[in-house]
Amino acid sequence: MRMLVTRIVLALRKFYQWSVAQAAFGFLTALKIFPADSAINFADRLMRWVGPKTKRHRLMQVNLRNAFPEKSEAEREEIALASWGHMGRLAAEYVFLDRLFDFDPEKPGEGRVEVSGVEQFLDLRDNPRPFIVFTGHTANFELLPVAGAAFGLYVTVLFRPPNNPYIAEKVFDFRRKRMGKLVPSHAGSSFALARQLEQGGGVGVLVDQKFKKGLETQFFGNPVRTNPLLAKLARQFECEVYPARCIRLPGNRFRLEIEPQFILPRNDKGQIDVNATAQMLNNKVEAWVREYPEQWLWYHDRWDIKRSI
Repeated sequence: MRMLVTRIVLALRKFYQWSVAQAAFGFLTALKIFPADSAINFADRLMRWVGPKTKRHRLMQVNLRNAFPEKSEAEREEIALASWGHMGRLAAEYVFLDRLFDFDPEKPGEGRVEVSGVEQFLDLRDNPRPFIVFTGHTANFELLPVAGAAFGLYVTVLFRPPNNPYIAEKVFDFRRKRMGKLVPSHAGSSFALARQLEQGGGVGVLVDQKFKKGLETQFFGNPVRTNPLLAKLARQFECEVYPARCIRLPGNRFRLEIEPQFILPRNDKGQIDVNATAQMLNNKVEAWVREYPEQWLWYHDRWDIKRSI
């Protein structure tokens, strides 16, 4: 009897995940009917209406209160609504991703996308060596590996698949066609990244995700656990590390930035200091978020507080 109940529960869960995925795919497919700007703007307005009605909105409010205690409740709510709109835009932009990246080195500033640090892209492409590019969940971070591929610079990207297996499969296939090599985040992912660096290639990682077994660090003055993977790989291979980010501009435009090499701290033995590096990564992402707070995904449980609210 117990086994039968378990099978029914699993079947219902599977059906629910499938239904959610089909609804999401149907919505995104419907957006293709409209021009990109109209579809993206509609998704923004829709999520500003839907987001505050979800349980995640409360988590978002707590995150913003902890990160910006100096701001008023009205200011934080304005950031929250804009962040929901940003998430709507991010979803809609998946549909038009191929058309969004239209950067032309011969005509910079004329398309939707402008790129800062082109010379760095070209140097990494033309002078192959192991390197790591890191970013955070700011604006449309998916455009960064697309930009790299457009410049002929292919990196192995570490990503966390969505919890819904049907959505995860679709997203993986979509990303693989546009971004090159992908490594789903799991127990053996570090070995795949290490092999890429060992072969003289580059890897890309998001460094602002929750990691329960990570190092004790600070983010916006509050304790968080940070994944030590980037720091350990950099120490093992003595490879260069570069910060990169996407900034959403008015008019559904974007600026992609790859910054100068990130000089990592070292300990008394001359080795890269893993703990100090983890904190430096948080500091860099925090600086980005403070500059454009509405463009970060505040609904993430970065501080692992969901269970306490």
